Amino acid sequence: MPATSPLRLEPGCTAFIEMIVTHSDTASALRTGDVAVLGTPAIVRLAEEASVAAINGRLAPGTTTVGHRVQMDHLAPTPVGAGVRAEALLESVEGRRLTFRISVSDSHGLVAAGRITRVVVERDRFLEKAAGS
Repeated sequence: MPATSPLRLEPGCTAFIEMIVTHSDTASALRTGDVAVLGTPAIVRLAEEASVAAINGRLAPGTTTVGHRVQMDHLAPTPVGAGVRAEALLESVEGRRLTFRISVSDSHGLVAAGRITRVVVERDRFLEKAAGS
């Protein structure tokens, strides 16, 4: 089995990550707007974290995943102090490409939804490439 082949990766793997929105998570703090509500970059970070958690312990030794594509619709505002939950479902495995369906909700309902694609890579080789070697 090549080092980049995933182990036990099948559609259906899930995970969720929860957080309480703080001022540092807001659009105004992230400089992506001038309102004190959960910023889109914070939603993407939370969704990425959930996608990584969904496959935790399921990759071949020496491999990791890196972000490839984020498709996200930010649908509703969430104020500071509110709780949010990102849920990732591994929807498909196509070679080294992993596509996750993402939903982010708060106590009022759906806040964001979309897909994240991550790619399985050999960690050392990827870091060498990043360093320009």
